[in-house]
Amino acid sequence: MQEALFLTSEARLQPSDAVAAIILDPEGLYVVQRRDDLATIFFPGHWGCFGGAVEEGETPADAMRRELQEELELTVDPQQLKFFTRFDFDFTVLGAAKVYRMYYEIRITRQQVGALRLHEGQSLQHFDGQELLLEKRVTPYDSFAIWMHARATRHASPAGSPR
Repeated sequence: MQEALFLTSEARLQPSDAVAAIILDPEGLYVVQRRDDLATIFFPGHWGCFGGAVEEGETPADAMRRELQEELELTVDPQQLKFFTRFDFDFTVLGAAKVYRMYYEIRITRQQVGALRLHEGQSLQHFDGQELLLEKRVTPYDSFAIWMHARATRHASPAGSPR
């Protein structure tokens, strides 16, 4: 990994509306990818959530399902997509647009875990939240979403409602 590539690259980045998956395996571990070392992407070489751009005419949920199929050969039912949060970013200071990144929680089965096939990124791994957030270099926006998720999960009752 080129440690400083995300700081030193002069490549023109193209911010766009995007979706990201907070994927949890049956043990409650986060399934994330180590991003490629490409100067043309945000935070190359970092760990992050699977996902990508929302294409014109596509709903965020449809984009999420398409991205998971393309990147992992993971087919998810619409019921598996649970909206979690949305971040808005203002890139106008850099001459670009305002965009959003929408996060979905997706809990996958053992069968789905066994069928995952990585098509984007350097690697795929499963981490508990503490290891991921404290020991790995995670994209800042995904790190914040995972921190929020871990905190919300820790403070929720088994039925998913706040205590």
